[in-house]
Amino acid sequence: MTDSQYTRPPPPHRHAGPSAPWPWIDIHDEVDATQLESPLPPIPPLCDHNNCGGCWKGYPQSRFPNWYEHIQRSRIDAAINDYDRSTPCIIHYVNVDTGGFFTNAEKHYVGDGDVEMFWEDIAHELRPSNLRVRALFIQNLSGPVLQMLGAKYNIEPFFFSSSLSLIPSRFQEEVRPGKGDHITITLSFIRVVRGTLSKPLSSIHNLSSTSSTEFDGKALDLMAEHMINTQAPLRIGQGEDKYMLALDLLSVHLIRRNDGLGSTIISYHDQDENATSAPYLHERIRFAGQSVYWQSIFQKSPDPTFVLLTFIWHAMYAWDEALEKLYGHICWMESQIMRSSDMDLTRDLHTIQAHLLHYSSLLEDFQKSIIFVLDTPNPAMDSLSDEERILSRKLLQKECNNLLIEVERLEKSRTMQERRLKNVMNLVFSTVNILDSKRMQDLTEAAVRDSAAMKQIAYLSMIFLPASFVAGVFGMNVKELSGQTLGTLPHYFAAAFPLTAITVWMVIAFQSKHLFRERETNSFWTRLAWPLLRRLGKYMSRAGFIDSSGLKLSAERLDSDDRQVEAIRCLLNQFS
Repeated sequence: MTDSQYTRPPPPHRHAGPSAPWPWIDIHDEVDATQLESPLPPIPPLCDHNNCGGCWKGYPQSRFPNWYEHIQRSRIDAAINDYDRSTPCIIHYVNVDTGGFFTNAEKHYVGDGDVEMFWEDIAHELRPSNLRVRALFIQNLSGPVLQMLGAKYNIEPFFFSSSLSLIPSRFQEEVRPGKGDHITITLSFIRVVRGTLSKPLSSIHNLSSTSSTEFDGKALDLMAEHMINTQAPLRIGQGEDKYMLALDLLSVHLIRRNDGLGSTIISYHDQDENATSAPYLHERIRFAGQSVYWQSIFQKSPDPTFVLLTFIWHAMYAWDEALEKLYGHICWMESQIMRSSDMDLTRDLHTIQAHLLHYSSLLEDFQKSIIFVLDTPNPAMDSLSDEERILSRKLLQKECNNLLIEVERLEKSRTMQERRLKNVMNLVFSTVNILDSKRMQDLTEAAVRDSAAMKQIAYLSMIFLPASFVAGVFGMNVKELSGQTLGTLPHYFAAAFPLTAITVWMVIAFQSKHLFRERETNSFWTRLAWPLLRRLGKYMSRAGFIDSSGLKLSAERLDSDDRQVEAIRCLLNQFS
C-alpha cells in the first residue's frame, strides 16, 4: 500500500470554529431558501430535559438550526447514522474532587439497547458534592452518544465537526460572567508509532469528503507518486528499529462552571488504531494526579483549566519523542551519505525537509493554543475572593509559560534539525560534484592519451608521405613520364587546381563560422558565398558604408535603400 492510503486530507480551517457565520458552506454552495425564510428564532430556548421526550434526537438542528443542509459535509451526519453498531461506545471517567485527588469513576458501555438508560443517567446526572471536574474519554463514539452529549451540555457542533474532520481549532463560547463558559481545543501534533501501519486510516479520512472536487483512485495514486505528502506518516529508522511519525489529534471540550455540579471535560478519540486511544489518555491523566507538583497546584486552585493543561502536556511529550527519533534518523542518514554517497537518499532528504517545514506550522499552532488558554480566563473564577483569583491566575500564567518555553525549545530543535538536514543535502551535492569532476578528469586524461596516439599515427604517416608522393607522381599517366599516353602535366594541373580550390571553398564554408559576427543567424548558403561577402565587405569598408571590422553594415551610413544600392553599384564597377 502507498502512503496515500494512510494519509488525511488537508484540514479546511475555514470550518474550524463558530466565528465562521456559514457552517460548512463553501463559496459556490447554495443557501437553503426554506431555512433562510424560517420564522423560528436562530437560538432556541434551552431545554431542562424533564418532559422533552428526548430532545437529543434532533441534535444538532434542535439547538443550532443553521446546522441543517451541509451537516453531511461536516461528517456529523455520518457519525450519527453510519457508526458501527456492533461495537458499543465506551466512556471512561475520571473524577477530580475539591481536594485535587484523581479517582477512577469506572466506565460505561453504551450500545444501541442502552441509549435510553444512558440518556436518563446524564440528563438527570447526580454528582458528588465535592466534585470539581469530571473528565469523559470517549471511545468508539456513536451517533446517539454524540447527540446526547451535545444536547445535555449544549456543545457547539463545531467541536464535533473539527474532531471528526481533524481540523485544528480553538474557541470560546457560551460565556456567562461569574458562572462559566465553554472552550474547545483541537490540536494536531506528531506522535511516534512503532513499526508500520497494519491497515489504512479510517474511511472518514477520505479526501473527497472534504471537497466538492472528486478524484478517482488512479488520479490519487498518480498524485501520490509525484508529490511529497506531509499529511502522510513519515517513515524513519532502519532494520527492525522502524518508526513512523504520524499526525495525531488532541480534541478536548471543557465546560467550566461553578454551579456546584463541577466542570466537565469531554475528550474525543479517533477510532484509528494508531491514534491516542481513550484508555491510554485516561490512564495518563489519572497518573498526572499522582504527581506531587501537580497535586500541589490542584490543591491551591479550583480552576479546572489546570486539568486541561495536563491534556496539553500529552501532546508536548509526543512532540519531544518524535523530534528525538527524527534526530537519530538524520544522524544515521548523514553517516550513510558520508560512507556511500548514495543518491537514492536524496529523495528521502527532501521528504524529511518537507515534513520539517510542516512541523513548523504545527508547532506554531501549538503555541497559539497555549496562548489561547492563557488569554481565556475562567469567568467562574470571578466568584472567588481577589486573593484566590490572583493566586490562581499567577499559577496559570506560570504553567502556560512553562509550556511556551517547551514549545520554543521544540521549535529550536526542529530548526537545528532542518539546518543539519540542509548541511547533509549540501554534502550530497558536493560529493556529486567531486565525483563528476573526477569523471571529467578521467575523460580528459583519456582524450589526451588518444590525442598522443593520433599524433604518433600522424608522425608515422609523415614518414611515408614523401615516398607516397613520389610513388604517386611516378605512377601518373602523363606524356612526360610515359610516352604512350596523351595526358600531359598541364592537363593534370588544370584538373587538380580547380578541385583543390573547390575543396578549400567547401571546407571553409562548413568550418569557418568565425568569419561572420552573427554566427547563429548565418545559414549554410551565406557561408558558401564567403569569398564574395568578404570582397564586398572590404570594398564597402573603404567606401565608408560599414564599420571598420568589415563584417557588419553601419547603421549610420546604411540607413536607407539608396546607400545600399550605391554600395552594390560601386562593387560591380570594381569587378568590371
